Amino acid sequence: MNSKYKLGFWILTALVTGNMVGSGIFMLPSSLAKLASPGGVLAAWGITGFGVLMLALVFGNLAIRKPELTGGPQIYAKELFRPGSIASLLSGFMSSWGYWIGNFAGNVAIITTFAGYLSAFFPILTNQAELFSIGSFTLKIGNAMTFIVSSILLWGIHFIILKGLEGAGKLNFLATATKVLGFMIFIIVGIFAFQKANILPFVAPKTTDEGEIIGMYGQISSAAVTTLWAFIGIESAMVFASRAKKPADVKRATILGLIISLAIYIGISTLVMGMLSPEQLMNSGKPLSEAIESVAGPIGGKLLAVLACVSMIGSTIGWVLLSAEVPHQAAKQGLFLPAFLQENKKGIPVFSLVLSNGLAQLFLFSTISSSISEAFNFVIFIATLAYLIPYFISAVFQVKLVFTGETYNTMSSRVIDGVIGALATLYSLWVIIAGTADLKTFMFGVVLLASGIVFYKQLLKNPLAAQSIKQK
Repeated sequence: MNSKYKLGFWILTALVTGNMVGSGIFMLPSSLAKLASPGGVLAAWGITGFGVLMLALVFGNLAIRKPELTGGPQIYAKELFRPGSIASLLSGFMSSWGYWIGNFAGNVAIITTFAGYLSAFFPILTNQAELFSIGSFTLKIGNAMTFIVSSILLWGIHFIILKGLEGAGKLNFLATATKVLGFMIFIIVGIFAFQKANILPFVAPKTTDEGEIIGMYGQISSAAVTTLWAFIGIESAMVFASRAKKPADVKRATILGLIISLAIYIGISTLVMGMLSPEQLMNSGKPLSEAIESVAGPIGGKLLAVLACVSMIGSTIGWVLLSAEVPHQAAKQGLFLPAFLQENKKGIPVFSLVLSNGLAQLFLFSTISSSISEAFNFVIFIATLAYLIPYFISAVFQVKLVFTGETYNTMSSRVIDGVIGALATLYSLWVIIAGTADLKTFMFGVVLLASGIVFYKQLLKNPLAAQSIKQK
């Protein structure tokens, strides 16, 4: 990317806010309604908001104390082991590998949500008529059209980014500003349309499809993994720390982006629960659109759909940028495959961009046989689990710095950062345990991370990786 173009505070804030307030704001109310009662949902938001605040403080602090370590929270994995050791190299690579998978998988969730809201204008995207059948597989017209539209958006953004970071950054900022304003208007309307009866009983057990009764703790644990998806992207400014005008802007943009996003998520999530009945909310593929329709009629629904589409375009830009930047920066530090070092004349990590979007395209095939809601839920679970380990590693690394005293001059700052690091570590560990309680999910997560090991020999072809091992 053009070294002359640096990201300022507001562009960084737009990246953080835009990447967090993406598909989650439009689909999570429905997903959460299936997992927990209103009380459980709000408790999960509160716990997640506090936990992510601790992580945001960790990210901002590390960006200032370790400015040479750029590219995302996964980079810190190598710092937990002896410099130049195989353990240091391998942990950095495996963490980067899982984090990269989470990035392009998360992008797919955003793109499929875009197609879901675009169906408000093009009903053919939800057409259930059969196109053709092969054995037990049946392709419906709506699924085929969704796949085509999603692919066009993905590769359209791809070519916008190839033209340079500056144009893509400004377009992302414009989309983010538009959707934040739109959400503020939605919240104002929702306050007047809120019906208390829709959130009663406020606390109640949930029953699974298998007949299992889930109490409040179980509801909160399950919802906490899902609500964390809303804040994936909190580290966006840190990923682009090497391109920031001022290192201090990274921390400031991260905190401001979190505050804006938290206000939007909790406000809208609460209001939607009061605007739709529990049954409507659980079965909705466009909960925000249906909520505003209940107040302002079809015109309101159309306007919300426009806002959603603008939001998804902005978020897609941010996530595609993030997907390409993460392995590129890791490769620069000898922690990823050498091919990811390639850049075009504008400084865009072109190989990383092409491969990341190519793999995202494969994930888009999930829309061919599933509904938008099912595809969204499947992908966000994969992406969230892929992010949890790097988040945990970042928190542990801060605790390590506090313990050793490296980069610290006063005891008071060590104590404060130690408490923040410990709370962030406990939160990350709790969500990991909650998210992998199911053995099938745990094994899937292990396979996801372990799949990168087959490329270890290719990693050693990176001159920086080979050099670090020789200097051991």
